[in-house]
Amino acid sequence: MHVAHLSLQDFRSYATAEVALEPGVTAFVGPNGQGKTNLVEAIGYVASHGSHRAATDAPLVRQGAPRAIVRAGVVKDDRKALIELEINPGRANRARLNRSPVPRPREILGMLRTVLFAPEDLSLVKGDPGERRRFMDELLTARAPRFAGVRSDYDRVLKQRNALLKSAAAHRRSPGPEVLATLDVWDSHLARTGAELLAARLDLVAALRPLVARSYAALAPDSGIADLIYKSSLGDVELSTDRAQLAEQLLGGVAEARRQELERGVSLIGPHRDELVLRLGELPARGYASHGESWSFALGLRLAAFDLLRADGDDPVLILDDVFAELDTGRRDRLATMVAPAEQVLITAAVPADVPAELTGGSYTVEGGQVTREHGEQDLAGEGTPGE
Repeated sequence: MHVAHLSLQDFRSYATAEVALEPGVTAFVGPNGQGKTNLVEAIGYVASHGSHRAATDAPLVRQGAPRAIVRAGVVKDDRKALIELEINPGRANRARLNRSPVPRPREILGMLRTVLFAPEDLSLVKGDPGERRRFMDELLTARAPRFAGVRSDYDRVLKQRNALLKSAAAHRRSPGPEVLATLDVWDSHLARTGAELLAARLDLVAALRPLVARSYAALAPDSGIADLIYKSSLGDVELSTDRAQLAEQLLGGVAEARRQELERGVSLIGPHRDELVLRLGELPARGYASHGESWSFALGLRLAAFDLLRADGDDPVLILDDVFAELDTGRRDRLATMVAPAEQVLITAAVPADVPAELTGGSYTVEGGQVTREHGEQDLAGEGTPGE
């Protein structure tokens, strides 16, 4: 799988842009703030319908424009597909596949799969549990796009249940039978949808553990052993691998926490409260790992995700956004050796020296809103203002 063509309209700093891409390594090189990351961010958005830099879609639309359009020509097993996403902040986004509208954008999830590593990924190790939950859920969706619906269903149930709990807590009195009966219904929905998500996460972590350990050892051979532990909001109970039994466990946990939930007005049990604990040796990586170890662990997570997706049958597009400048020589060389065999690798770097010599391929200069081939042939023109 690889991206053969990228087209942008009013995306970030680009009014218009067209760029042809090929399999192998492609580097976008230029000073910071010129638009390099915008290009790879657009490709990542086509794959995940989200940005690694922005929590909402609004910053993705060029200032003054009503919407942004991203098109990607994707080649998979010699079959070509044109994916188009229209980004409409505050309104529903639209999608087209081979120029034909699709009912919902999430129906084209899986047509392109990417693994993107960026400086923001340090938050996977150093940040709050929500960062690691998002990592798991996005990887689940990349492997099986139906989980976009599972996540949406769970979020909807959680929102409704929290609204009911908040309303009950605001009245500061014992809820009546009608409120309790309604809460029972939402408890059941939470357990059912939560069990589906929890079971998938448990399977995912079991598959990731050896891959993360291997990737981390390859990047930092003189450091400790990297490991993952899933910590449930249910506490130290042995979680079932059967979805029906998991639903019963969640229902029991919700029942035990009901009084506290009614007092606090928030749901305290469920996958939204779970944690993925990253361990380095006998210690949690968060708070104990050095800066270099944290970078290696975050890279190890992304490389493990790449290996997992590759094992499903297709090499995802591997995107390394401003990564090599942060690594020492040993880690740079080891990472370059690990990623070189991928079907397509897209790299951004401030200077050519930041791209390891092992990663040879196409090179583009990005400056002043323009992207040009290394030998001066213009390949992409962006009528816009610089800015990443």
